Amino acid sequence: MLNRQVAPPLTPIESIDFSVPQQLTIGAKVPFYWKNNIANETSKIELHFDAGTTVEKALVASLTAGLLISGTAKKSAIQIHHALDALGAYYDVSVSQEQSIVTIYALNSYLSAAFSIFHEAFSQAIFPEKELQEICNERQEKLKVQLKKVNVLAQRKVQQSLFEGTPYANVIQFSDYEKITRKDIQNFHATHYLKGLAKVYLVGDISMDEMEKINVQCADFVGEKHEVPTVSFAHQPSVHHEEKTDALQSAVRIGKILFNKTHPDFIAFSVLNTILGDYFGSRLMSNIREDKGYTYGIGSYMMENTHFGYFMIATEVAKEVREATIQEVRHEIERLQTELVPSEELDLVKSYLLGQLLKAADGPYAMLDLFAGVELHGMDISFYNQYIQKVREISAEEIREIARKHLDWESFSIISVG
Repeated sequence: MLNRQVAPPLTPIESIDFSVPQQLTIGAKVPFYWKNNIANETSKIELHFDAGTTVEKALVASLTAGLLISGTAKKSAIQIHHALDALGAYYDVSVSQEQSIVTIYALNSYLSAAFSIFHEAFSQAIFPEKELQEICNERQEKLKVQLKKVNVLAQRKVQQSLFEGTPYANVIQFSDYEKITRKDIQNFHATHYLKGLAKVYLVGDISMDEMEKINVQCADFVGEKHEVPTVSFAHQPSVHHEEKTDALQSAVRIGKILFNKTHPDFIAFSVLNTILGDYFGSRLMSNIREDKGYTYGIGSYMMENTHFGYFMIATEVAKEVREATIQEVRHEIERLQTELVPSEELDLVKSYLLGQLLKAADGPYAMLDLFAGVELHGMDISFYNQYIQKVREISAEEIREIARKHLDWESFSIISVG
């Protein structure tokens, strides 16, 4: 009988058996990744378009994504959504700086039918003026509320500071809504959606005939491939505070341009970032939340785009301790540059990171997401076992060197609002 008073033995993670999808093509140039032979009755298809907010005007990209199945000459948005609901299908769209991802979930037996409904609505979209006005009114009201929040204002300001002079610095302004036209949406849709398909991911045990039917329908959206241009940043570190007298708190953002997983220091920096602020037991949380009581939460994170990444520390604190918080952040960064991380703390973080990766690889959807995360950068799935090996081997001395190399305090932009 199992003795529940004795903890089970710890088994170190040495490798994970990552699986890769089949790679097909749509036409001659668009990759189609298909993961089948899975014990799951559900399926999903993701269509990736070169239609992010940096492609043209940020608002046009955002509104077009929100109106993709807003109606055709024959069917209203309500009729389209009801048709998908009748199949138990779920539709979603997300927009980032570089791409738009359209996702459809359904049971295996209904995916092809659900995709046909989407294909018709998407390819024949007319973007009714009524739907456009409704979404504009809704988002204007939402933006009006958002622009009163210190965390939103700080995030917008740090984006403008880090990416100044590039499309990545663009944020949606309230006045942009006055200039938007239905023609703008139609032109963006025709250029970046109807002829902008970049890749497709499909998870599901569907038949080859159904897969080929979906492939043929996807071919309607293939055009000239739009390469994401390499952007040169002339980031000038800055310190900026915006006073907001009616705010009870100050939002603080401390960030810098960094790199993505193609960089040789990425994995080591990931370990460093976790120690500093990327889990609940991190140094920033222990110091600024638990010890000082300045905030409910503080964290650091790494974000990746196609050709670059950036590093950010974010929190909201009482106005009177804003400067003290910034100095404590600096103190924790300088500790990493001067002191060796104790072995007990480092072992804990290593176990946490490997456990998070194991969790992220659980199931076919998760496994395909991991594949997509490396495919974006022209890498293969072997990256993750390299990650495991590096995390297991990294030393406290290497972490200190990485901190000295990439966390120079004078290289940060420090933004606060409130």
